[in-house]
Amino acid sequence: MSRSRIAGTGMTAFGEHPDRSGRDLFAEAGLAALEDAGLTPDDVDEVFYGNFVGTLSENQGHQGPLMSEAFGSTAPAKRIEGACASSGLAIREAARVVRNGEADVVVAGGMERMTNMDTAGATASLAVAADALYEVRPGVTFPAAYALMARAYFEQFGGDRTDLAHIAVKNHENALVNDHAHLQTEISVDDVTEAPTVADPLGLYDACPISDGASAVILTSDAYAEHHDLDAPVAITGSGQGGDRMALQDRDSFAKTPATRDAAQEAYDDATVVPDDIDVAEVHDCFTIAEVLALEALDLYEDGEAIGAARRGETTRDGPLPVNLSGGLKAKGHPVGATGTAQIAAVAKLLAGTHPRADALDSPTVGLAQNAGGTVASATVHVLEVVE
Repeated sequence: MSRSRIAGTGMTAFGEHPDRSGRDLFAEAGLAALEDAGLTPDDVDEVFYGNFVGTLSENQGHQGPLMSEAFGSTAPAKRIEGACASSGLAIREAARVVRNGEADVVVAGGMERMTNMDTAGATASLAVAADALYEVRPGVTFPAAYALMARAYFEQFGGDRTDLAHIAVKNHENALVNDHAHLQTEISVDDVTEAPTVADPLGLYDACPISDGASAVILTSDAYAEHHDLDAPVAITGSGQGGDRMALQDRDSFAKTPATRDAAQEAYDDATVVPDDIDVAEVHDCFTIAEVLALEALDLYEDGEAIGAARRGETTRDGPLPVNLSGGLKAKGHPVGATGTAQIAAVAKLLAGTHPRADALDSPTVGLAQNAGGTVASATVHVLEVVE
């Protein structure tokens, strides 16, 4: 079975793009990824495209072939929707096709355009990733849902808003040198703890911004990369997916995310690595508490231990396990459908030494990306390794 080699990556800036369409954004990311790989649209065998609210924000369905066409391809294309995990699922399907020998060159990516809706509209659109009958109808939004998860975590394991504030400060600092980041602003712990409360105990700086943007990754087979002498030093060696009950009230615990744990175990087994092998990670920090839950579900920390990791300096860029060196969703931004492949692109560049924060790492060989949908009813985990 072939590995899925990462031959190219492309991204737009994440932020507000009021005058651009979704197809325009994805065209930029797709063409940049192809240029990075040294390939053309005619080389593409298939396209897997992640998007969540495009039918609401742009009144546009059937986006797969539209986005393939946008960067000049007529290759078979499929839109994949898994809420915030949409392009994590897209990269998983793309990697599977390459590894199975069904295609040599595949584009996996995603796009979301959300700032054309006002905050209330975007919040309502995002809420459809929750259970419409038992959560959305009674008025639950995702800030409220993650606040419930944070309160449950504090009650079971301890921790407080200051612990969460250190995560926000860390990720904002990481984003300062990321030209694609939505929020390139330095903040302090006091800024976070004194910010307006959104849903107790989460405040304004505990939440990621509403963003527009697109990302794309070019995957190729080993044989194709070697035959065409492509510069593809990183491969996806492990892929996993997990699921959970949709509504929070139907779960055994608000303070744990078994979908990520299941996805991680599958990815570790697939890559034949263990958590201690991970040198760097990009995790789904849509809210600061989500980074904590992810690190524990990934078995990078014991339950109850990740809450203080940023405060202790363990997950900062000079710590033993740097997390979200891109700035994470918290500061890089979260154009929902683009997030999963943006994480893959960041980890690939960190391992290849071409990311602006790569100097924080000492010859890393194994990285990880975790992407989640909703309150982690869906999760993907991918292990990336430097090709020997």
